[in-house]
Amino acid sequence: MTDTPEDTPPDNETMREVKRAKARKEAAEEKGGIGWKTAAGIGIGSAALAAALIYANKARKKDSEQD
Repeated sequence: MTDTPEDTPPDNETMREVKRAKARKEAAEEKGGIGWKTAAGIGIGSAALAAALIYANKARKKDSEQD
């Protein structure tokens, strides 16, 4: 059975999104993922953010204990 233009349903929003998702997935597979420099930067940034939050929380606890 072949799909003729008369047999295929018209593109709707869902079909367009599926096609876009497939195209993005194929493009990502061709690219190959993130590099080690990007991964290292993400890791260092996450650690710095966690350290800043811990430090801020400790400083707040010390201030409330003195009151």
